[in-house]
Amino acid sequence: MALTVTNTASANAQRHLSRNTSDLQRVIERLASGSRINSA
Repeated sequence: MALTVTNTASANAQRHLSRNTSDLQRVIERLASGSRINSA
């Protein structure tokens, strides 16, 4: 039997949180390595 996600707001929040977490990790790695960040 397949799993049905009924709480779409929760699924969206989890997707955005995952994206933001990976973006933050990439920025922290750039800062730690001394790479320049030119965009705000």
